[in-house]
Amino acid sequence: MALLPVSEAQDKLLDKACAVNEIEMVALHEADGRVLAEDLVALLTQPPFDASAMDGYALRAQDASQIGAVLPVIGTSAAGRAFEGAVGQGQTVRIFTGAPVPEGADTVLIQEDAEVLDGGRIRTSFVPIKGRHIRPRGQDFTEGEAILEAGTVLDYTRLTVAAAMNHATVPVLRRPRVAVLATGDELLPPGSALGPSQIIASNSFGIAALARVSGAEVIDFGIVPDDSDKIAAAIDQARAAKPDVIVTLGGASVGDLDLVRSTLLSKGMELDFWKIAMRPGKPLMVGNLGGIHVLGLPGNPVSSLVCALLFLEPLICKLANRPLPARSAMACTSTDLPANDQRQDYLRATLARRADGNLVATSYGKQDSSMMKIFARSDCLIVRPPQAPAIPAGGPCPVLLLRP
Repeated sequence: MALLPVSEAQDKLLDKACAVNEIEMVALHEADGRVLAEDLVALLTQPPFDASAMDGYALRAQDASQIGAVLPVIGTSAAGRAFEGAVGQGQTVRIFTGAPVPEGADTVLIQEDAEVLDGGRIRTSFVPIKGRHIRPRGQDFTEGEAILEAGTVLDYTRLTVAAAMNHATVPVLRRPRVAVLATGDELLPPGSALGPSQIIASNSFGIAALARVSGAEVIDFGIVPDDSDKIAAAIDQARAAKPDVIVTLGGASVGDLDLVRSTLLSKGMELDFWKIAMRPGKPLMVGNLGGIHVLGLPGNPVSSLVCALLFLEPLICKLANRPLPARSAMACTSTDLPANDQRQDYLRATLARRADGNLVATSYGKQDSSMMKIFARSDCLIVRPPQAPAIPAGGPCPVLLLRP
């Protein structure tokens, strides 16, 4: 099977993906990052009454048309404790921010513009404008008004307005379920005492984190030995969880112990494509198992994460009906970049911003795909298309932001 260009592989993957359309109700305090399934309508009017925007005195503007007007204070209106009477001619009510404006009053004189006198009176030192410092009923929104549209990703600002609209629960789309399955006799979980020929399994943690931040619910099925029967059993267990995506880590290459692909095929997986013209990450596998997207990532952690960034993130975002993060940018390379071969290259690099605002990318000299430390220190991946000509230092180069 010929190596598939990255862009063509991405298109093939996403063309077969449809957004999850199942709706569930979740409590507002659990809705951060969820996608609204329906328009959210206000259940009340906000503010529900004319409210004071400042601490001061509620009065009739015509009674303070001259500096030095003296008015008796006939009561107090505070948030949660409204003044129950009305403001008549030549009267005022002490009022606090958020409190209902009493009947009859049409403006608020801020407390800095009032001198407190003996006998429960004030003297004005400013001529207020009618309507000043009053938030009219419904200024923010009115009952029945659609405030948040279906497809909106709920964040801290939108959750606040949803709460103000008096919603305790909200209708959201079900998050795509992603089953993660690592394979390899050599793998042990973090915290283990390593024996001969063993290493710590690490890439499942990064893959799961990227999946979650993209909007998925992750089910981790742990580590499976390089044994066809055990891999088959793990696949059955993963399918029973009804995931939208099964992500396998390792075992999809061409070695004698790379058993994941053959086992999945024996289970009925339709192989869409395998092997991508990219570096790192060539042995990527994409298929479909009874309506479940299958993404076979390389076992090498760096290759796995680069593939996840290019394929898993956009797949989950489409399934979750979420926008794809803006990762593409242009920078200038700080070093000479050699001509590229037939595979699209992704070079780990740091970024800095020049005084003129332009980004400068500095690639690490050694790009071995086993080196996780430099990946953690990188800010971006310099993208080198197939057959790209050499670029001298200072030349423009496209980058993929690791932390947009």
